[in-house]
Formats: sequence, structure tokens, C-alpha cells
Amino acid sequence: MSSSALPIDRSRRRLGQALGAGAALGVLAGCATRPPASGVRTNGKVLVVGGGFGGATAASYLKRWGGDTVDVTLVERNARFISCPLSNLVLGGSRRIEDLTLGYQGLRTRGVSVLQDEVLDVDPVNRTARLGSGARQQYDQLILSPGIDFLFDEITGFDRRAQDTVLHAWKAGPQTVALRAQLEAMPDGGTFVMSIPKAPYRCPPGPYERVCQVASYFKAHKPRARIVVLDGNPDIVSKKGLFLAAWNGAYKGMIDYRANALVTELDAAGRTVTTELGDRVKGDVINVIPPQRAGDLAARLGLLNANGRWAQVDWMTMRSTAVSDIHVIGDATFAAPAMPKSGHMANQHGKLAAAAIIEQLNGRSPVTPVIANTCYSFVDDRSAMHVASVHQWVADKKTLEPVAGAGGLSGAASELEGQYAFAWARNIWDDMLS
Repeated sequence: MSSSALPIDRSRRRLGQALGAGAALGVLAGCATRPPASGVRTNGKVLVVGGGFGGATAASYLKRWGGDTVDVTLVERNARFISCPLSNLVLGGSRRIEDLTLGYQGLRTRGVSVLQDEVLDVDPVNRTARLGSGARQQYDQLILSPGIDFLFDEITGFDRRAQDTVLHAWKAGPQTVALRAQLEAMPDGGTFVMSIPKAPYRCPPGPYERVCQVASYFKAHKPRARIVVLDGNPDIVSKKGLFLAAWNGAYKGMIDYRANALVTELDAAGRTVTTELGDRVKGDVINVIPPQRAGDLAARLGLLNANGRWAQVDWMTMRSTAVSDIHVIGDATFAAPAMPKSGHMANQHGKLAAAAIIEQLNGRSPVTPVIANTCYSFVDDRSAMHVASVHQWVADKKTLEPVAGAGGLSGAASELEGQYAFAWARNIWDDMLS
């Protein structure tokens, strides 16, 4: 099930029904927003920066709801989209990076102008963006979906040279393939060391899913290998019981999990990390996931008004609270209560921003938002589990809060949920890229 515009007189009720079904089944849920009334001319020019789950969705839905009355340009530095969700399966060996790579032709067919370029700077006063190619793009409305960048300097020794060999693979693509190659080259009986930064970071359950995927590969091909997990958090951040069931079941004896073990120093040549408590851990393959913040462009534009790392937004419209008339979506935002940084949530942010812009261009107030999230994690090549949540606007707090009793957590990982997870991926890719 993918989200699409519904007749305006029935949109609230039917989108609400779709939302509930999506949260229960893990199928893509629509954002409870109102598409524009038919026949209304908007004549707006919208620039979307970043073609990931948030930006591509925003561009698609601006055209779905605005049609030819909205001129939409998407600027993305990469020629093709690579999905971070499911990318841990590449490390486990059951998927190839090509399986997660899709093009932007569907957006072009819908009428979005897709430019492979990079936005270097934005002039919000004159509403102009400067591109890496030297071109300038004017806009009436700007949606920024910059994703994340890494705070390498918070780990001593994690300089540019070290980054060539100690990989994070936290942006799906070449590093994912390279880390898989390191695992394949690792000797049976060797040690894989992975570090997890303090939350918040992109995809809360992602590191623990990665542990499962690496363990699955080792169990089949390197049964004497071991995994050391250095978690900067006081406990497993997401799906704790479900991950422990896998670690103490199928992968019993393979995983050494250590909480409150924040990595602060790296010796790349010696393949050794040191925690803030002074513990030194050596491995054959080191996978350090660095601390994170909103993407570099958001930092350059002065949008990081939450701890100097994240962009605060008005959750009714996704507008930045630091710089007027810039909408910020996806992982770059300072999350609302219990809201994860996930691909599904970025997709929902994209719809919120698109709806708010369409409403504004038509002289209407934004609609009260209700959005949902579903996140799957694979424990092997077939079995998965999910966590789902629904978030609604709370007017007196001016934020989105989780709806009590909505969503939920899997009782156990299963192959059926694995099938749901693959269906979720196909549907959300179709939703955002067509």
C-alpha cells in the first residue's frame, strides 16, 4: 500500500484508516494531511535539497498534490538512490548493494526536475541556492533534507587517513561493500569490533541488527570468529529483548556486548580502539560508527539550534525555528518525543513539508498532522522483527507525541515478518521515487 492523494472531502477519515493499517502491518502509512483542492492555481517554485527518504518523498508529493501548478526541482549529489534500510543484509551476504540501488526516473516522469549536483550555499533573503556546478537556483519555498554527517574529531586518531581503513558504513554505498570485503578477508577465529555512539544517531536499532548480520555470516563461514560490541549507551537502545533472544539463541557464545563503553580513541594502524574508561580492544576488523549531527549544509546555514547538532522545527510545517522559510526534514531534525531517526520517519516528514507548502501556496492553514513509523530489523537472512509507532500533534505542547496504545513491538522475530519487511521496502521505495 502506498500513500497517494485522496478526494479532499474523505481524506482525513480514509488516511486515518490507512495509517492504522500501516502501523499494524508494517506497510507504508500515509501522512494525515490534506491534498490541495482541485483547480486551485499555486504557481510556486519549490527547491528540494537531498534525494533520500525525506527529500525524494517531498518532491514526489509536491507534484502529486500540486501537479503542474508547482515547479519542483530536486538537487541530489548522487546519480542513484541507495537504501540504508536493508543495507546490513549486504554485510550478512544475503543482498547485494545493487539490490538496494534505484534511479530517479520515476520522479522525472512525474514532472520533477532532478539535478545531479550539490547545493553549496543558500541565500534565504533572495531565495537563491548556489550549486557546485556554478549554477544558481531560485525558489519560492525550500525543503532541506541533508541527512547526517559525522563528528570524527570526537574520536582521537579518527583522521582522514584512518577513515580510509576504519569504516563506519553508516551511509549505504561504497563503504558497505568495502566493509563486507573486510569481513570476507578476516580469518576464521578473528575478532570483529564494532562501536556504537551515544544516542541520538541514525536508525536506533541499526547497530544491533548489524551485529546479527555479521554473526549470521560468521556462523555459516567463520564459526570460530567472535564479535565485540562497544556500546556508548547504558543499554541496548532499541528492541532489546528481541536482539538478546537472537544473541543468546542462534548466536550464543559469539557476541561480547559491553555497555557504557564509549570509544574515544582509535589506533587505525594497530587496529585498536580505546574507551573513555581506558579499556583497549584490538580486532582484525574495526567498525567505528562515529557520533553524528545534521548534515554539513544545515550547519553552514546556521540551522543547528539544538545542542549545536540538530535542527529544531515547527512540527506543523517542518519549518526551521532558526532560519525562516527553510523546511528541514529527516534525520537532521531534533526529534520530537520518542521519534526515531529512520527512513520511514523521513518519508513522513517529506509529506508533512509538502502538504504545508501546498496549503500555504493556496492561502490555507496547515492541517493537524498525524504520522507513523515502522522499522524492521533482520536477525538473519530471512527473519525480522519490527517496532511501530504513531505520532500526533499536541497543540498545547506544540509538538508531535506518540499515541498511547498505537503501534507496538514484535513478539518474536519470524520469517513472516521478514516477508513484511521486504514488502515494506518495496512499497516505500515506490512511494518516494515515483
